[in-house]
Amino acid sequence: MRAFVDKEVTPHVAEWEAAGRIPRSFWKRLGELGFLGLEFPTEFGGAGGDFLASIVLGEEMARCRSGGVAFSVLVHTDMSSPWLTRYGTEAQQRKYLPGIVAGETVCALGITEPGTGSDMAALTTRAVRHGDVYRITGSKTFITNGVYGDLYFLAARTGSGTAQRRHEGISMFLVERGLPGFTVSRKLDKTGMRASDTAELAFQDCPVPAENLLGVEGRGFQQLAAGLQRERTMAAVLALAAASQALEDTVAYLRERHAFGEPLAQRQALRHRIADLATDLEAARALVYHAAMLYAAGEECVKEVSMAKLFATEVANRVAYQAVQMHGGYGYMREFPVEGFARDVRLWTIASGTSEIMREIIARRIFE
Repeated sequence: MRAFVDKEVTPHVAEWEAAGRIPRSFWKRLGELGFLGLEFPTEFGGAGGDFLASIVLGEEMARCRSGGVAFSVLVHTDMSSPWLTRYGTEAQQRKYLPGIVAGETVCALGITEPGTGSDMAALTTRAVRHGDVYRITGSKTFITNGVYGDLYFLAARTGSGTAQRRHEGISMFLVERGLPGFTVSRKLDKTGMRASDTAELAFQDCPVPAENLLGVEGRGFQQLAAGLQRERTMAAVLALAAASQALEDTVAYLRERHAFGEPLAQRQALRHRIADLATDLEAARALVYHAAMLYAAGEECVKEVSMAKLFATEVANRVAYQAVQMHGGYGYMREFPVEGFARDVRLWTIASGTSEIMREIIARRIFE
């Protein structure tokens, strides 16, 4: 996997960052190599592996020096399509999984709405049953792979819910591109993650076949919550691995750059700063791997995953600040990878649950 990233991904990231998207040929190449179905059943073209294989995928993709490329891939492999194997019917799996594994069907996850942010229970997109279809009306935003995706794992409200139990009445649907009433209302222009396409989606009386209900009607919130620990673990993995690469790049720069007659690597102030960051990253790695092992074993891990996500993403942002600082003026130039890393990594204390939400989850587990 590392060899693939070094030879077939990293050389193209500048082009993909400039284009604001990943070419279709890249997805199909990932499918050819078996990277899109590491945990999926072999009968659908998957490798039948485990969650730790996906951790390796996340780590190696994040080393390509484009957060957008890594994020897009992991949204497809770990933040959307696993719900199909967990809650999908056999007919749904047979219909969609082969294309997902082959890289012919790109997946996106549609939860966040304008004005709701991390409050998943506040969504207002509605799905009303009319015979053999659900008619969906509403909007979604910040949807990675949203502009050029093919299959959207969409959350919508099928019941009323109450002020006290807002999570009730939410359902999940498999929504295909091209349905009438479904439009990509705009492609969002982001600070970082430039290679990942991010969209605002609009649904106006969009007819989704009833057979595309994913899981049990009204249990979508619980289904989403069950997958959040996986998503947050992978977010921590992407931040951690990218930060590790950025630190390696910074060390290489300090070895090569001379000032006042000697390499910057000989300056104690900078050496000690590197030592502190390396220690923080190693501590973050231990937290992330511990959370991943708990999740892989099927154990309760909400607190541990929240700690890993909080600490790893905050550390990664500290690495970004110091990496740019230690590069001096060159750290502000786009020709140096740390400049892009600093823009990309800023997302990770926000996406998949903000640092503030992670602290609240941890606090609740402590004070319960």
